[in-house]
Amino acid sequence: MSRSSCHALRDAGTATWLDQLSRDLILDGRLASLLDRAALCGVTSNPSIFHSAMTTGQSYDAPFAGLAARGLGAEEIYESLAVEDIRLACDVLRPVYDASQGGDGFVSLEVSPHLARDTAGTTAAARRLYARVDRPNLMIKVPGTPEGLPAIETLLAEGIAVNVTLLFAVEAYESVTKAYIRGLERRVAAGQAPDTPSVASFFISRIDTLVDTLLEEVAQKAAGDTARAEVLGLRGQAAVANAKLAYRSYQAVFGGAEFAPLRTRGARVQRPLWASTSTKNPAYLDVMYVEPLIGPDTVNTMPPDTLEAFLDHGRVVPGTVTQGLDSAAALLRRIEGFGISMTAVTQRLLDEGIAKFVQPYDKLLVALEGKRKG
Repeated sequence: MSRSSCHALRDAGTATWLDQLSRDLILDGRLASLLDRAALCGVTSNPSIFHSAMTTGQSYDAPFAGLAARGLGAEEIYESLAVEDIRLACDVLRPVYDASQGGDGFVSLEVSPHLARDTAGTTAAARRLYARVDRPNLMIKVPGTPEGLPAIETLLAEGIAVNVTLLFAVEAYESVTKAYIRGLERRVAAGQAPDTPSVASFFISRIDTLVDTLLEEVAQKAAGDTARAEVLGLRGQAAVANAKLAYRSYQAVFGGAEFAPLRTRGARVQRPLWASTSTKNPAYLDVMYVEPLIGPDTVNTMPPDTLEAFLDHGRVVPGTVTQGLDSAAALLRRIEGFGISMTAVTQRLLDEGIAKFVQPYDKLLVALEGKRKG
């Protein structure tokens, strides 16, 4: 096995996960090949990914026909197809899970995005999906909304691994770490080991996409070329700065007194996971959301293009996620100084993020229903 930049990334503390899943990817061996070629440690899925997978190609035709013949509706068919994909992927990643003694090798499956504001519905759906997939290296994705936090705590207390998703604000991330600690404390109080794994998915590129747009609007109103250049010079930096401040919070929480009793009982930290790491602006470096966010106990979930780019020319400098923290905080203050509220930005992105998962989910169900009736 030849070593790649992703092997070096793993050595520096950042696990590589793939932000993609389809039946073809599993059955033709490409997913398994990435375990060696890219030191792959995990897989994430979401409604958008499943929409793309299930509405293209022919891999799902035969299983779809069988499920439709049983009289199942579109949502039941979707769930059956998704559960089988997740099971197969979990089996491919099982060697990683075993070798890491349950520390990695996870595959994530999301509850319905319609449940993002529904605590009880999220909890019930997560329990059902976890039981149905029946694999130890499954993680259930739950949005880190205020309504999601009680569900996250309860699921972790019950031993259900959770990938907390749709985190944009550092404050929201900190609330999620508290829910993680409370969930493990409930396990200890019940006489169980605090061993439920979890990651907290902090979204990256979407922040730059929105902040860049807002900076360009400010620049249009600026008086003079110098002022415009100053504003435009801040583009493409907010996302990484925001993530670095989240990692600073991670260090404070999991290196602090509150987590210490759990650590002594063998609890693992809840790793920050960098999500949405593809570069949306073609003028930017295609690995700009990987190279600056390298550090201990982190995960970077990359879509295929970003993964291949990093394998081709990614550079690994250990500990970049902790570099320039003062500069990161100063940068965000400068952006705020131009009237761009990061609180408003992250709230808008959360609301839009929920909608961006609801839309492909609903479109997929419409497509499956049409196919079922046709």
